[in-house]
Amino acid sequence: MASWIQRQSNSHQAQLAVTAVLSGVVAASAILGLQKFRRREAVKKLKESIPEVDEKHRAESLNEYGAAARTPGWTKEDERGAALARRAQQGDYDEELILEQLARNRVFLNDEGLTKLRSSFIIVVGCGGVGSHAVASLARSGVSKIRLIDFDQVTLSSLNRHALATLADVGTPKVHCIRRRLQQIVPWVRFDCRNELFGGSAADDLLAPWSLDGADKGQKPVYVLDCIDNITSKVELLHYCHTHSIPVISSMGAGCKSDPTRVMIADISVSSDDRLSRSTRRRLKLLGVSSGIPVVFSTEKPGPGKATLLPLAEEEFSKGQVDELSVLPDFRSRILPVLGTMPAVFGYTLANHVICEVSGYPTDYSMGGKGKDKLYDTIYAALLVSLERLTRAEIGTQPVGLRLPISKDDVMYLVDEIWRGKSVVSGLPSRLVLTLWARPPQGFKPDQEWEKQGQLFIRFKPEDLVCMTKEEAARHEKEVLLGGRKVEDLYSEEVLQKVKQRREEMDFYEQYR
Repeated sequence: MASWIQRQSNSHQAQLAVTAVLSGVVAASAILGLQKFRRREAVKKLKESIPEVDEKHRAESLNEYGAAARTPGWTKEDERGAALARRAQQGDYDEELILEQLARNRVFLNDEGLTKLRSSFIIVVGCGGVGSHAVASLARSGVSKIRLIDFDQVTLSSLNRHALATLADVGTPKVHCIRRRLQQIVPWVRFDCRNELFGGSAADDLLAPWSLDGADKGQKPVYVLDCIDNITSKVELLHYCHTHSIPVISSMGAGCKSDPTRVMIADISVSSDDRLSRSTRRRLKLLGVSSGIPVVFSTEKPGPGKATLLPLAEEEFSKGQVDELSVLPDFRSRILPVLGTMPAVFGYTLANHVICEVSGYPTDYSMGGKGKDKLYDTIYAALLVSLERLTRAEIGTQPVGLRLPISKDDVMYLVDEIWRGKSVVSGLPSRLVLTLWARPPQGFKPDQEWEKQGQLFIRFKPEDLVCMTKEEAARHEKEVLLGGRKVEDLYSEEVLQKVKQRREEMDFYEQYR
């Protein structure tokens, strides 16, 4: 075998064959290397040609099949709006035009307030019926940087309550629908659209400082609006904001509501008559948060003939677990009836609160509550009991049939409109009563002239009453009304001035009552 190999290696033909093979290998290697180099350079050049994802060049996540989500084609008006928005956000938009468009807000909030609003960065989580109206109001009022967070798309059923969506937007992510419509109205406003489902694990990223390029990059949010209807995401958002000291206001349920006069703002600790608020409050308490979050909710109660959560058909129960019928975990599997006007009321109430807070405009909401008949009945009864006790101490006998010279409507007016549902002493909104501020000139003896007519009451006027907590009123009764101390000796100058101002305010309003 060895001799054969030696003979072949000495053969001229064999040497030529080996040389040819080696040359082919070298040539092939050179060709493949060159192709690899060219391919690498081509890929590099292609990557460099792809612009960064920003407001001008946007990107969408692929769906589960690896295809881009279907979006409706842009109209010429959409294209013009987008082009104008790009120019405006680059500074090619006259400042005088912006101020003219914001003129009514400017004279209301003044220049300083409008400047604060225009420089603010606000996040809206949930861009459905409530969120879309809130965003529209914020953008129209001057907020220049808004981050929109919502995973959902516009559906046909969205159109009865969404502020900006049209038929052409059905199938479009809600965040992009809002941006596309509003940039035709306020082209200078910058929108950071996050087509994502909010969750605790993503909170650090979704609630992070402003991330788009510009002088404001890195600015922290001044306010977060919670417009989520999923209880788990809502609790995670509110808990995160509370523990990270990010101002937040939350919308409770607008579904099955129809009375706009019952919508109010209060701390979550006193919100009532709302299932979503109750469930949210309970879960937050388990996390150590019991107050400090303002909420928009309705005190409207369910009743005969009113809308309720639609029941599931029997055949749906036979398909398996009801929870499995939800699109996502913790989402409703049944349709919640919604009157199209009510989400707008909730959304504008949220936006109104944020606009006033950010701009520094004074707000003094009543915590007494609208439609809380039991509250006013209790305060009315407590005042009567207090006066009976004071009269008994004065005349030595129990006054039988003592009446009050004011009505329950007067009580409602005093607590809600004059004292804003808070104690004049401490500002607390709970366990409230009305009490006389000073001892009447005639003391606590029933009015003699009216007693002859069979009417037993102590003469005083509504402006003689102040709002306190039960504990404060008990001390006030003991030391001022019975003890003879002067209010100047018992209360601070701040409290005395507040009583004086509210009394002057009451005198002014009396001409309209």
